[in-house]
Amino acid sequence: MNSLDKLNFDNTFSNLPGCFYTRLNATALSNPELVCFSESAAQLLDLKDSPKTREKLTQTCSGNKILTGSSPLAMVYSGHQFGAYNPQLGDGRGLLLGEVINHHKEKWDLHLKGSGQTPYSRFGDGRAVLRSCIREYLGSEALYHLGIPTTRALCVITSDTPVYREKTEKGSTLLRLAKSHIRFGHFEYFYYTKQHEALKILADYTIEQCFPDLMHEPDSYLLFFQKVVTRTAELIAQWQAVGFAHGVMNSDNMSIIGDTFDYGPFGFMDDFNWHYICNHSDSQGRYAFSQQPDIGYWNCGRLAQALIPLVDNIEDLQTIINEYPQIYIKAYERLMAQKLGLHTKEDNDTNLIKDLLQLMHNSHCDYTHFFRSLSHFKPEQDSSGQGFSEKNNPYLQTLADDCHLNPWLNNYSARLKRDAIDNHQRSIRMQQVNPKFILRNYLAQIAIDKAEEGDYSEIEKLMKVLQSPFSEHRDSEELAKVPPEWGKKLEISCSS
Repeated sequence: MNSLDKLNFDNTFSNLPGCFYTRLNATALSNPELVCFSESAAQLLDLKDSPKTREKLTQTCSGNKILTGSSPLAMVYSGHQFGAYNPQLGDGRGLLLGEVINHHKEKWDLHLKGSGQTPYSRFGDGRAVLRSCIREYLGSEALYHLGIPTTRALCVITSDTPVYREKTEKGSTLLRLAKSHIRFGHFEYFYYTKQHEALKILADYTIEQCFPDLMHEPDSYLLFFQKVVTRTAELIAQWQAVGFAHGVMNSDNMSIIGDTFDYGPFGFMDDFNWHYICNHSDSQGRYAFSQQPDIGYWNCGRLAQALIPLVDNIEDLQTIINEYPQIYIKAYERLMAQKLGLHTKEDNDTNLIKDLLQLMHNSHCDYTHFFRSLSHFKPEQDSSGQGFSEKNNPYLQTLADDCHLNPWLNNYSARLKRDAIDNHQRSIRMQQVNPKFILRNYLAQIAIDKAEEGDYSEIEKLMKVLQSPFSEHRDSEELAKVPPEWGKKLEISCSS
């Protein structure tokens, strides 16, 4: 394990031409303090956890010291925001500190969110606040342990530096780890500014760093685009299956490698609602839960347009885009079949899934709690055809009685009996894909409220269950409960 001063840096992005970035250091925060630290994420850097490491991280991530071997820079990019092209984007409140190679030869970007003003800040102060940093810290680690591709979070630092939003808040930073920070918007920037040579350099660099198996292929740009489309479709299928809404799927927030990227007003659904909007600022519902698959497709179209100067035949790009819907549907139906414990495949499974989701939407039942409860369903208890009855599964029993779920449960029971798997084995498999614990908005808010008062214990309490969300955690049952009514009405916006 390494100390912070001995990380193995290989800063490839900083070797690109100057039109890709602006070099600058972070602006220091006053009286910095470490809020939280992920030992799991630290292992990705071969970083030894010690009081000395934590103190150096506090000084480095607050901008008071420069990390040995780093090469801080702000990346330039553009993108479509809420459907409209915005040419004036870039790292407005963050810096790519550098790229670290671990002992597995994996490369990890170190990106400091909340580092201060850059040439791309426009009218912003370049700062982040404690609540947004805590949400990304918890959110990214939660998705990672659910098995969903995502950036990671190493630590959060807060300070006495005031930051002015709806109220005065504490200036804070988050150190994000990612295998790449290249966005769809990077390609858009060089396309719309007609810097086609730089666009080619960016594409070649991205293929070399992220898709090295394509480097010597004759149609490398098309194959690269095909991989991006596939990863994007499969990522969003995973979001939909777990009930996760990103909130701001602007093209500049889309990762070129298919990771969940740029956490803002995200949310895990409580009561199931196809049209759930997690971002209070999204008044038109452009990024509602039901819209995410289509927005992923739309964003791939924007990337395709940016790649036009690199390909001989535009129609080849359209052919690849046309594959997106089927890739998404195939991935989503596979994931939903796993959540239902279906071991084999039947033609009518699609209707079984659709019928269930419609019932859930009509009843507004808790999405996570429902599927976890379904993991304990025993089909033989419904053999009489008289309806579902199980004293040890009160949540399903209530839905069966109040929400007309019995007919669907009868069909589901008959479907399970045709599978070549016993109830116990199926239950175990379902519990491995249906989490008991998710990062509910109200739980994150409780942790934020306490942290703003200097108590960081709730963050660690949440992290314990989020790092093993499929386990029971009998001592933390309250964190798995359906939220109170006030907890379902919290408003999250982009104002962080």
